[in-house]
Amino acid sequence: MATNQSQEAWSDFWALNSQGTSGDSSGGGCLPQRWAAIEQAQKEAWFGFCADLPDKAKVLDLATGDGRVLRWMLSKRSDLQLLGIDLAPKLPLPPAGTETRGGIAMESLPFDDGRFNAVTSQFGFEYGDTQRVANEIARVLASGGRVGLMVHRGDGPILEHNRQRRNELLWALKEKGVARKVKAALKGGASGIDRAAKLAGKVATQGAAKFGETSPAWEIPEAIRRSCLMGRQAGVGSITETIGIIEGHAKNELGRIKSLAGACTTADARDKVAEAFAKHGLTLNETLAIREPTGRELADFITFS
Repeated sequence: MATNQSQEAWSDFWALNSQGTSGDSSGGGCLPQRWAAIEQAQKEAWFGFCADLPDKAKVLDLATGDGRVLRWMLSKRSDLQLLGIDLAPKLPLPPAGTETRGGIAMESLPFDDGRFNAVTSQFGFEYGDTQRVANEIARVLASGGRVGLMVHRGDGPILEHNRQRRNELLWALKEKGVARKVKAALKGGASGIDRAAKLAGKVATQGAAKFGETSPAWEIPEAIRRSCLMGRQAGVGSITETIGIIEGHAKNELGRIKSLAGACTTADARDKVAEAFAKHGLTLNETLAIREPTGRELADFITFS
């Protein structure tokens, strides 16, 4: 996605998912519903990383999102000075005791050379131009500093989950054309509202039968159906506007899934990632597999110094 599209898509993501703390984003996000069961493995990786940082170390977290990495590290090391940045201009409130700033690209960090003792990122680094991001990390990293990156795996369950969601989104929006058909029905005015609601309801029933009642194939037409019923008093214009918002959220999710697939490809090219840091004298120290309870590898945690 282009930068402005990425900003909009990820701002939308954090706006929709800012209420939760587990990061499962099961209401339409990038991670599988079972995320709560594997979060501990992520925490342990970050606990191990921050344990060796110097006293009062300054840490920069890239693509920080809701600041969960900052929160986890602070719970282990209350002395750390934690700052997170993200491309999305609008972010959830940062965890207490930390700071986050939106609207900042990883490829152009507004910080002085050598400012940070550590730079971290969880499912963020691989979304950027990795050579340029590595250049910036090396620039703002103090002598002897450390880098910790948790990165996606193309063979992992996150991309698998999201590819399925993509199929379900496209089924509702393209194959069934539910939003388009409902808006066409609404052109009949007040008399078309009931017809539009029935049309959406039919697609919702089909989506539930084909993909399940937690799938976008059900969620989208059901949301449209309810919008029709609840919008009777407000009128057709209000219903149409609401449907446009629903479509916008769905299209943003499709954009995020596309960027996720690209990020997985980037992260899987591990030699290129290592080479980007090696140009600055930063050596790959360790690669730790992050696993689901089943043992399936979810992500890799890689460190440089």
